[in-house]
Amino acid sequence: MNRIDKKLEEEGKLLSIYFTAGYPNLNDTKDIIIRLQESGVDMIEIGLPFSDPLADGPTIQDSSTIAIKNGMNTNILFDQLKGIRDEVSIPLIIMGYFNPMLQYGVEAFCKKCNEIGIDGLIIPDLPIDYYEENYKALFEENKLYNMFLIAPQTSDKRIRKIDSISNGFIYMVSSSSITGSKDSFSSEQINYFERIEKMNLDTPRIIGFGVGNKETFDAAVGYSKGAIIGSAFIKNLHESGVSSIDSFIKSIR
Repeated sequence: MNRIDKKLEEEGKLLSIYFTAGYPNLNDTKDIIIRLQESGVDMIEIGLPFSDPLADGPTIQDSSTIAIKNGMNTNILFDQLKGIRDEVSIPLIIMGYFNPMLQYGVEAFCKKCNEIGIDGLIIPDLPIDYYEENYKALFEENKLYNMFLIAPQTSDKRIRKIDSISNGFIYMVSSSSITGSKDSFSSEQINYFERIEKMNLDTPRIIGFGVGNKETFDAAVGYSKGAIIGSAFIKNLHESGVSSIDSFIKSIR
């Protein structure tokens, strides 16, 4: 069974953390992953930095820019993750845009993920129909889950389609805007959460975008299996460094 499924079957609500590989320093990647696991995080999304991250807010964009300047690229990330499964047992997901994966070679990328022990991918700009036609079999061959995103403007028909093809979880984007943490959710966002809840989807949902403190985490997990924190975590890395990871996670839970 995929580690993501095992984690989703556990009781309680899940906390997933996103960070940009190679940030704040090139060789912090493995240390951050290990510290996150030690702090009790349930899943980790490793961001593959890209020069044009259109869906990301300024915090994640800046971290990607710095990571690239630090020298991070796909080959270095894979080198950094060699042997990670000797020390880390929780699900690891690579989140990134399709262009770097295409440049690396999608088949080679998937095989490398399988070899290292990556459990799944989140690729915001890979259309579901294109994935289904060209890459679904390749992902399955390499035991990789592909998590799709839905947002407030996503039609019910498309949501049903995503639900029918999904494994792992559906990444439920909390708003139509770019990433970035906020202090609370609006009434419109709560209405959206309630609308999706009433659809009784088969696939578990994890809410991301706009989750950045205990209040928003608690609100999000009231309508889903878990929540993803990215921008707030990266801000904390910038302000307080890698050594502050445990205290940041404790402030959320």
